[in-house]
Amino acid sequence: MMKNFLPTAAVLAAGSLLWGGLSSEPASAKNRKIAPVITENVDFVAQQVQLMVDTMDTFKNIPSPRTLNEKGQLAFTTLDDWTSGFFPGTLWYLYELTGDSKWLKPAVHYTEGMERIKYYRGNHDIGFMIFCSFGNGLRLTEKEPYKEVIVTAARTLSERYRPGAGVIQSWPQWRGWDCPVIIDNMMNLELLFEATRMSGDSSFWKIATSHADQTMKHHYRPDMSCYHVVDYDSKTGEVRSRVTAQGYADSSAWARGQAWGLYGYTLCYRYTHDPKYLKQAEDIAKFIFTNKNLPEDLIPYWDYDVPNIEREPRDASAAAVTASALYELSTYVGRKQGKMYKKLADRIVETLGSPAYRAELGENGYFVLMHSTGNKPGPSEVDVPLVYADYYFLEALKRKRDLENK
Repeated sequence: MMKNFLPTAAVLAAGSLLWGGLSSEPASAKNRKIAPVITENVDFVAQQVQLMVDTMDTFKNIPSPRTLNEKGQLAFTTLDDWTSGFFPGTLWYLYELTGDSKWLKPAVHYTEGMERIKYYRGNHDIGFMIFCSFGNGLRLTEKEPYKEVIVTAARTLSERYRPGAGVIQSWPQWRGWDCPVIIDNMMNLELLFEATRMSGDSSFWKIATSHADQTMKHHYRPDMSCYHVVDYDSKTGEVRSRVTAQGYADSSAWARGQAWGLYGYTLCYRYTHDPKYLKQAEDIAKFIFTNKNLPEDLIPYWDYDVPNIEREPRDASAAAVTASALYELSTYVGRKQGKMYKKLADRIVETLGSPAYRAELGENGYFVLMHSTGNKPGPSEVDVPLVYADYYFLEALKRKRDLENK
């Protein structure tokens, strides 16, 4: 029987050190030798995002950029949207990577403008929303009030936990579902793990590991691809159905879903040191990088199993999430395997930073990356820039820098 891994002081400390990457020091804090691929991309992102900030300053409210509208213009969404934390998070990463204090003011402004989200009960994505913003802000400034926001948000998220099924319910009861859980929800566990570290309340930790265990058991197929949605009976925990809402078919492997799983189980290992999570992450990585339909440039099509795949759009967001996860995963395995994971991540980052995927300055609605796919079956946000693609690209650059200068 697998040991029940509960939080210990040593494990919590290790999780804290790796939270957000490998270092929490702004770039100016050390005399580093930084690879040209990092400096060139960070310089570009800083220029591009500054143009976006300048545009957003004309709005009275706190706007949340998400993608482009049908006219190719910068499109905003509400703070209640699941993507609202990515723009503040991008600003925090720019502050960290550039060492330029000019990014501190907008990062604080757009982060603190989201404080009410700590009580948001509309979905499970409060983890994305709060941790990318307040989480990075706390890591880089140690603003004590940010801890309260994070712990309160974790309590709010915990209300979605269904003890009978052992999972955090993602979506409401619609389409005939009782307790639908999406693979994306693995990303919100970081909020819970950190809330235990900050508060000492182990209930958050137990919810996170229960959800990870049930997802491992019920979302994954024998080939280590995953479904998008598993619907549970909220009282008995019985699986009622398995579907892939944003993928090509229920039996197919939706690309971003595979990336969410890789990242999610990697962070679970970071906090618990439970080897089953490390194995899960490595098995997912093996599925992705041995897949016959993964293109040579390592930027996946939106689904690995869609027919006539060469005609289908790519998903740069899935690639960015994967690269960031691989940099972290490379630190948990043996030297040979670690070098392989880092090399794969490096190739993805270099490709995303090339003209094939990175926009020209002042174009693309001031977003950095092109060619992401949100929800092809929707259809919604197909072959467009997406704010979370930029966030994870910048996070990958930060993790690459820290790995090469530790």
